[in-house]
Amino acid sequence: KKSHPHLRYHDFQSQSGSVITMRTDMPPFNDVRVRRAISHAIDRQSLIEAVWGRGEPTPAVSRGLVDWSLPIEQLGAGAKYYQYDPKESRRLLAEAGYPKGFKTPLIVSNGYGRDLLDDVQMIMRFLKDVGIETELRIQEHGAYMATTVQGKYEGMIRGPIGIAFEPDRRLYRAYAADSSLNTGHVNDPTLSSMVKEQRRTKDLEARKKLIHDVQRYEAEHQYYVYLNSNTITTSWQPYVKNFAPNAGFDYGNRAAALWLDR
Repeated sequence: KKSHPHLRYHDFQSQSGSVITMRTDMPPFNDVRVRRAISHAIDRQSLIEAVWGRGEPTPAVSRGLVDWSLPIEQLGAGAKYYQYDPKESRRLLAEAGYPKGFKTPLIVSNGYGRDLLDDVQMIMRFLKDVGIETELRIQEHGAYMATTVQGKYEGMIRGPIGIAFEPDRRLYRAYAADSSLNTGHVNDPTLSSMVKEQRRTKDLEARKKLIHDVQRYEAEHQYYVYLNSNTITTSWQPYVKNFAPNAGFDYGNRAAALWLDR
């Protein structure tokens, strides 16, 4: 803004987000106390400030989907697990039978850029502070997509959750027991029923309530430890008319709709 004050600027929250995924069908991640401990161990605000610049913590539905996504303080009983609390994290681990922590692989793809690799190193430090020793495995992106994303892995993954233009894309793939992209191997009949019910609900407000309930339920169970959605800034020349940014890939449609007034 200082060097180009004449440009138009617009901030918006990403429709994507970041997440720690775990094999919830295998120890130790099949214990909700361990998953809650991991969530308590992560200082989300420090991650945002040190690596991503701007953003905010996100629930299961990324904050960029503003009509569907709940602010953290509205997540009910599960909101507390978003608080950075290493002491409570260690207590939960001890209660779950891991007073000295445990060791686990932590997988990340090298195909998402340098920022993600910086991010994962901070996460490793946060986890180490509560006794969780992680073995970093940096995976070539093609192999990552062919195996890890398909649920063929052990331990934990630090990755993005993908752009969601509509909440079903985020929720069904992550929580439905029959979803081929249920990377966390979540098998919770209550949650699976909820995400299927929102697909069949035509009334907008009733469906929104269901999706809010899913986010609150997930926040309590922490099947995935969601981290943050980033703030994105778009800028354009004032003579570019009928333009507005979004996080999608429809660049051609946007170009077809605008005109230049100069």
